[in-house]
Amino acid sequence: MTHVIDNPATGRFELVEQGLTAYADYRLTPDRMIIDYVFSPTALRGAGTAGRLMQGVTEAARARNLKITPLCGYAAAWLKRHPETADLVA
Repeated sequence: MTHVIDNPATGRFELVEQGLTAYADYRLTPDRMIIDYVFSPTALRGAGTAGRLMQGVTEAARARNLKITPLCGYAAAWLKRHPETADLVA
């Protein structure tokens, strides 16, 4: 089971897999979540970890009624590949 955790003290969503942490740095405005950077450790790349992280980020944005502004290239590309999230992108 994927368990993405919001860590507001550090301004990032985190996903731990195989003892390593992938994360998405974010900032909030009243109506928007700005994704600045998505990072996945080298050992987790190509395994879908960052995608599972982004799924958790979109679920959190939807639950909070926030739009997402992806400044990170990976986040923007992931959102484009998932048309079910198009309503979240602003």
